[in-house]
Amino acid sequence: MTIDHTVSDFAIDAHNLRKEFGRKTAVANLSLQVKRGEIFGFLGPNGAGKTTSVKMLLGLTRPTAGTATLLGRPLGDRPARARIGFLPEHFRFHEWLTAVEFLELHGRLYGMGAAERQATIPDLLELVGLQDRSQTQLRAFSKGMLQRIGLAQALLNNPELVFLDEPTSGLDPIGRRLVRDIINGLRQEGTAVFLNSHLLSEVEKTCDRVVFIRQGAVLETIDLHNYNEAAVLVSLRVGQPTPQLLQSLEQFGQGVTISPVDGRMTLQLAAEEQIPDLAAWLVAQGHALYELAPQRLSLEDRFMQVIGRDDEVMG
Repeated sequence: MTIDHTVSDFAIDAHNLRKEFGRKTAVANLSLQVKRGEIFGFLGPNGAGKTTSVKMLLGLTRPTAGTATLLGRPLGDRPARARIGFLPEHFRFHEWLTAVEFLELHGRLYGMGAAERQATIPDLLELVGLQDRSQTQLRAFSKGMLQRIGLAQALLNNPELVFLDEPTSGLDPIGRRLVRDIINGLRQEGTAVFLNSHLLSEVEKTCDRVVFIRQGAVLETIDLHNYNEAAVLVSLRVGQPTPQLLQSLEQFGQGVTISPVDGRMTLQLAAEEQIPDLAAWLVAQGHALYELAPQRLSLEDRFMQVIGRDDEVMG
């Protein structure tokens, strides 16, 4: 099969993927592209279609409509799947096996020879901090240790693309830092990572780009390298806020809100350079300005703006 090199520049290239289960639509219209060597965050509320989307991309369930390629090959292509690693959120490992035996089993399933397994497995155990537990049965592992041996399993075949579903679940801060360092190492090796996580602070530290999805459709894509230098969230307090003031503030930014408790207002500015103009305008309009505090708009803030709160999303 001749591979289109333009397409194969992407680790994932999906167009209008849709999945229906009877009358229920789990994924409505998923389109996204993940570059090789990119750390890509896949974010959305519970029930947004993330798990079904991952299963379609991995070839575990057939899409109702749409097309996609992984590593330049169609979904389900066996040679391509041999170059993909996967750590599911809900895994069930063989608890009677030791850590080494578990990785040996998966190495044989990948078709790795004995010499390759012997060279690779000790390095992976050291990478995930389990070299001193190599002969311990998995039944004795904590949730965090199982998460780390699962990560080792996902990297066993030296993949070009790795799907990680909640990889820091059950990990303490040290464990989360270890996973973050591993992901950064994969980026340096040119391995693409498709990351699904509810820990947005970790995503913000790790990913190159993220998408927000709802009902299986992409709502917004954010380049995190530029995001930190852009929008700011401003909190301000004036003497007597009025509905007219709230409406007028929209000329400076978006998402204007007011707290019913203390009258503190917030709005999002496109750039930090707008802050002096905002302060000068408030004073010129005769408002007593008691507080104006800018802060960087976090990924969690933007998530709430785009997705909305759970009761709004699920209602």
